[in-house]
Amino acid sequence: MAFEFRLPDLGEGIHEAEVRRWLVAEGQPVREDQPLVEVETDKAVVEIPSPVAGTVLRHGAGEAQVVAVGSVLVTIETAQAATAPAQAAGEESLGIVGFVAPPASLQATPVARRVAKELGVEITQVTGTGPGGRITEEDVRAHAGHGPAEERVPLRGLRKRIAERMVQSAFTAPHVTAMEEADVTTLAALRERAQPRLTFLPFIVKAVVAALRDNPFLNASIDMDAGVIILKRYYHIGIATAAEDGLLVPVIRDADKKDLWEIARELARLTEAARTRAIGHDDLHGSTFTISNYGAFGGLFGTPIINPPEVAILGIGRVQDKPVVRDGQIVVRKLMGVSLSFDHRVVDGEGAGRFLRQVIERLEAPDDLRPVP
Repeated sequence: MAFEFRLPDLGEGIHEAEVRRWLVAEGQPVREDQPLVEVETDKAVVEIPSPVAGTVLRHGAGEAQVVAVGSVLVTIETAQAATAPAQAAGEESLGIVGFVAPPASLQATPVARRVAKELGVEITQVTGTGPGGRITEEDVRAHAGHGPAEERVPLRGLRKRIAERMVQSAFTAPHVTAMEEADVTTLAALRERAQPRLTFLPFIVKAVVAALRDNPFLNASIDMDAGVIILKRYYHIGIATAAEDGLLVPVIRDADKKDLWEIARELARLTEAARTRAIGHDDLHGSTFTISNYGAFGGLFGTPIINPPEVAILGIGRVQDKPVVRDGQIVVRKLMGVSLSFDHRVVDGEGAGRFLRQVIERLEAPDDLRPVP
């Protein structure tokens, strides 16, 4: 009886494939699991094995033709017809040869078949969990005792809230990111003299606040319903902090009224409370501008996502020694990557560039940021 083999689901949202090369010609015999045809998707070239043994009667498509998933790929005359389920009576009386569903063992992805052979698994003994009971690679590995290849982690709690806010930010504010490098050689020397009590971050907070004073549209929010931009004359600086199950943003309130030592103490208190999830509600709300210090984890540059309802966020990369040209000479300086993401509804490139330049200038000439003895 003729067996119609349809192009199987190749996964990853693929709906069609192009026939690159037939490996078994019409009229030739084919064994079960013998490579039958080579097809190409938009992701990869896949070799599809024959699901049954028999003789190839017809190719469903020629080479270089596109076949949709579920369409007849090839028709095979198979000796298994005697054990196949009986046709419907109406079909028999009209002499119609319909599609005969293969045994469950044949409902397997090509990758699952290959992995089953590699692991010595009898695929007919595997229970399929894919669409329509199809056997997947994960099913084979689980049957072999290798454990599932995937782990599903519930999206809930802090991680779910972060996901919701990031989507809100990305699809509400048109993000643009500007990137520069700051020469912090002088600042590093200043910080070394103040060690072990100061990190770079208090200096960065002070530089940001000074630049926000001169560029108020970056210390703002936007109310589209009311049609207004709200400029904030107070400076509550959020500090993105890694907690066990996601990022928290504790807030240094009135950072413009605090000196470096006060900011350093507040940073130490807030970051420790955030990491241990012992932080209060008031310490996590009301920021007007956020700093994300991904340099602490080795990053150089990034495209930080704005913390709504703010309109900008500054990303800080790690400090590294790099060769640069100064006065016509190649010298080694300490450079720090800085990235400013801003909401283009409120801030234009010129304003963002001016703000970023002012932050860098204050970090490169830190006399005004010098700690009070």
